[in-house]
Amino acid sequence: MANYYINAFYDPTTTAVISVYACPSNSRAIIQNIQVTNESGSKILKASIIDASVSTTYQIAYASISGPTICNIANGPIVLEESDSILLQTSDTTAISAVLSILEMNRNDQNG
Repeated sequence: MANYYINAFYDPTTTAVISVYACPSNSRAIIQNIQVTNESGSKILKASIIDASVSTTYQIAYASISGPTICNIANGPIVLEESDSILLQTSDTTAISAVLSILEMNRNDQNG
């Protein structure tokens, strides 16, 4: 089993829900941080997970963020199983971004 440390970036151009990271079907992943940068104004950021095993979406975080500020909306590690996805949505696309810090554990000893 190979471990890969990767980042997934969120730089929204829409207020719609965006899939930021999808766990490969041969892997599990641990999301350590969802670090959000809000350069100005007030925004709402929501994070959700699609649990692929039951085709259900669960909201896991909700943050009302006034900027300028940097914060982590993951209050602990988040485990994704095979084919699960993490989604982000913001109320305003101006001056907001995020990075997810991910440990991906791949059963095939190759990335992806």
